[in-house]
Amino acid sequence: MDRAVQALVGGGCVVYPTETFYALGALVGSPSALARVNTIKGRPRSKPLPVIVGGMEQLGQVMSADAASWPGYAVAMLLMERFWPGPLSIIVPAAKGLPPQLLDGRGSVSVRFTPHSQAQELCLKAGSPLAATSANVSGEPSVSDVGRLSPAVCLGADYVLAGDPAPAGGLASTVVRPLANGEAYVYRVGALPLEEIERVGVILRREE
Repeated sequence: MDRAVQALVGGGCVVYPTETFYALGALVGSPSALARVNTIKGRPRSKPLPVIVGGMEQLGQVMSADAASWPGYAVAMLLMERFWPGPLSIIVPAAKGLPPQLLDGRGSVSVRFTPHSQAQELCLKAGSPLAATSANVSGEPSVSDVGRLSPAVCLGADYVLAGDPAPAGGLASTVVRPLANGEAYVYRVGALPLEEIERVGVILRREE
């Protein structure tokens, strides 16, 4: 853990476990390291990198300070309260100054509070949320077994943190963008079933 933290704080890229798969990431405040993440994966620069936080106290590092005036704020807060930590990524207005590798065309960022204890610890010890894209070459399957990680990804990263516990595999996180009037748009159906989201009173839209 200490070596992984040292690599991140030094501006490097690290492979680390999450609740679903191994992730490749860097500190959200390091544009050069985030650019390396995209290069290692062969990921299109136009595709924003998702983010994880290790605790709710880190949310303010990635979500806009003015988010309370955003139409989707109430839905976002409800989803965070009910499903975080957990495999639900929520697209929120981004804090000022976040690197462009994290932002979509609306100036928003996708963030989740990971329930994986090691990933939480990594964020907290590094003092920053982390980019959290799957640790695989783009187009190849995501990996939950450290022994099946791509050599290209491992060689490109500055450190590989073996999972304890190992990622569970299965589906990637569910991704939603909260809207006004108790609605949310579904970008990806994943590990959190949509029925559970609807059960708390959120109306899901699946086409836009």
